Amino acid sequence: MALQGNPNEELRLFQTGEHPCGYWPDRQARDLVLDPQDARLGALYPTALGWGFRRSGDLVYRPHCAHCHACVPVRIPAERFLADRSQRRCLARNADLECRVVPAERTEEQFALYQRYLGQRHANGGMDNHGPHEFDQFLIGSWPHSRFLEVRAARIDDQRGRLLAVAVTDVTEQGLSAVYTFFDPDEQARSLGTYAILQQIAWAQREALPHLYLGYWIRGHRKMDYKRRYQPLEAYDGRRWVDFGALPDSP
Repeated sequence: MALQGNPNEELRLFQTGEHPCGYWPDRQARDLVLDPQDARLGALYPTALGWGFRRSGDLVYRPHCAHCHACVPVRIPAERFLADRSQRRCLARNADLECRVVPAERTEEQFALYQRYLGQRHANGGMDNHGPHEFDQFLIGSWPHSRFLEVRAARIDDQRGRLLAVAVTDVTEQGLSAVYTFFDPDEQARSLGTYAILQQIAWAQREALPHLYLGYWIRGHRKMDYKRRYQPLEAYDGRRWVDFGALPDSP
């Protein structure tokens, strides 16, 4: 399968075989994948975001299931975002935290937090045995323009505070893409996942980047429903980006 991104350059797409769905255990899934061997993949990635694709490691993919269309690409128009009351409370609750953007390079501290997060939040989820190599392969890859947004407790006596969360974020001219976030599972009351997204929106606003891409909202999936709480929200309907509320059967 091929797409024309440039009149003189063909972009090759592959369809994977069926594999177990990561969200619905009773379903099989398939993906469209941009040619992993294409040397232009890093340059094509921003355009692919606009087509509803997402990155996992060096793989750029989009769900393409024959009998299920629950996965819907969504993004936040950064300048138009308005925090609701719950999100404002989250920001106030975490006003003591410090955020900084750092290079996407694994540290022992980050890796230890990643292992704790997987062990407590995603036990038996297939990633339990991730080591340093898998961390680099899954989160960093070889070509993406990524950064880590670190969230830390406040400094004490000029000493850097304890690491509480890391939001892996791709930076493109299309906007930021929220790739993956892991956080201290013992700090549940802080709602660090929500806080990380709010900080990524603020980052996009500071850099005058138009969007924060959130990956896929999954119709009917309780754990993925949180994404529709960020408003306004745009969804990709397979041809163009539309207001989330304009989707057929959207909540």
